[in-house]
Amino acid sequence: MNQDRRDRLRDAAMTVLAEAGGRGLTHRAVDAAAAVPLGTAKNYFPNRDALLRAVAERCVERYRELAAGLAGTGPGPSGRAELAAFLAGLLRDVAGPGRPRLLAYLELQTEATRRPWLAALLDPIGAADFAAYGHLLAGAGLPAGPERARALTLALHGAIPHLLAGAPQTLAAAGLEDLEGFTRRVLDTVCPGNEA
Repeated sequence: MNQDRRDRLRDAAMTVLAEAGGRGLTHRAVDAAAAVPLGTAKNYFPNRDALLRAVAERCVERYRELAAGLAGTGPGPSGRAELAAFLAGLLRDVAGPGRPRLLAYLELQTEATRRPWLAALLDPIGAADFAAYGHLLAGAGLPAGPERARALTLALHGAIPHLLAGAPQTLAAAGLEDLEGFTRRVLDTVCPGNEA
């Protein structure tokens, strides 16, 4: 099968899932989003589970590409202020360019509550974040034990649905209307100011 067309269909399926939700993810909708003849998506992904698997695999690939890009070639953020700015940039991406990928990922997580095989496919994304945020803490010269990495990861993950929904009162109540301030406060809580 044509890998370029397969990737185009997987990207289109991710877009459909992000825009229309789980119920809107149909072969016909993916064909339309990919601008291919009707029946093309079904030829590549014969049933709904195959379509969900394709989106999950694409989400994992996109996550790895993003993680590799963020890791870059340099040492990463140095110090509390740089790390707070870096984390604010990650959260800003949620409501910007990363929005479709994250919406699709959250839809997949909902589907995964009923499909253990899908939960297994998505597991590397969530699990990798704990190690990645621990590495960022250590690289910035802050205390970085497993408990601190967990607290930081869960705080950032918890912010994502609110940023995607964009409800102003909730954003204000959570302190998410000022992302730099939010990430500074999270870091101050996870690693109090007298620590590094």
